Amino acid sequence: MFENKQNPLTPLSEIGEFGLIHRIKNAVKLQQPGTEKGIGDDAAVLDFKTYKTVVATDMLTEGVHFNLGYVPLKHLGYKAVTSNLSDICAMNAIPTQILVSIAVSDRFPLEAIDELYQGILIACNKYNVDVVGGDTTSSNSGLIISITALGQQKADKIVYRNSAKYNDLLVVTGDLGAAYFGLQILERENEVWKVNPQVQPDLTAYDYILSRQLRPEARVDIIKLLDKLEVQPTAMIDISDGLASETMHLAEQSEVGFHIFEEKIPMDHQVIHAGEEFKINPAMAALNGGEDYELLFTISMKDYDKIKGNPNFSVIGHAVSQSEGCHLIGRDNSFKTELNAQGWDAFKKYKSEMKKSQTTEE
Repeated sequence: MFENKQNPLTPLSEIGEFGLIHRIKNAVKLQQPGTEKGIGDDAAVLDFKTYKTVVATDMLTEGVHFNLGYVPLKHLGYKAVTSNLSDICAMNAIPTQILVSIAVSDRFPLEAIDELYQGILIACNKYNVDVVGGDTTSSNSGLIISITALGQQKADKIVYRNSAKYNDLLVVTGDLGAAYFGLQILERENEVWKVNPQVQPDLTAYDYILSRQLRPEARVDIIKLLDKLEVQPTAMIDISDGLASETMHLAEQSEVGFHIFEEKIPMDHQVIHAGEEFKINPAMAALNGGEDYELLFTISMKDYDKIKGNPNFSVIGHAVSQSEGCHLIGRDNSFKTELNAQGWDAFKKYKSEMKKSQTTEE
């Protein structure tokens, strides 16, 4: 995978763990005023003064969360950062620092780690985030990336999942379903490549949905926009596991129900076309696909005029009583069906793969 006959690749053993850490430290440029001490000591030193600190962490494992057969390392590094920053945004906070830990097997040369960190640092530069530490170690099972993200916000501006109220409007940013179809395209073309490695697919017609899968963005811009519009969400979550799953999280923790209107779910035209190609209802991809990393939040009815007509926001439903539950309302009220969380669940997937493996062995 990492062969380069013209320029021999450098095994990580040649520079060792401390050499790699020194290399990473030299590539990092600090930007945040709250970063007093970054990489180079036993711990980072941060000073947020009058702000509260928000912390989130996530792990990406090769073979579970990504396939290096079609995911470039630079894109992977970028996505590892933005997916974590999205959790900070979901608290209505601004991301400021990250810690990056990686475990790699000996099949990865130094140049591969450089490429991974290029993506990480591109994301950090774009979002004005500092890398302040982490860890490096060896792995017997490929590549593992763990990122801890930190952010800041004033105490009265932090938004939780448990504060939605009856009659609040349910709002989503951007559009949904693209990342799911981007993954379907990559999986399909990877299977074709396995049969005939000489095939070079033309994927220009799928540029948007592929970028949404390979290089998603964190909606830091939305947090700044909401502040500018003087809109304080009553509850918020990011869409990593699908619209249905995240809506049910808000419902459970806020002790309300939700009605979502299918015709209001925002989808790009490439999502519509991909749905036709794969014979999948694009609304189902939006509900259950995941990895869109848009923000889903509720607002009071009194704030509707502040976001009305803004292209960044779509009002897709409203909160109802908890006893009514969570339902999808079809176009023209053609049906009403209960929402089911069918999005990503790592342990369910693992259990399913184990069952498949046991069946094969038998």
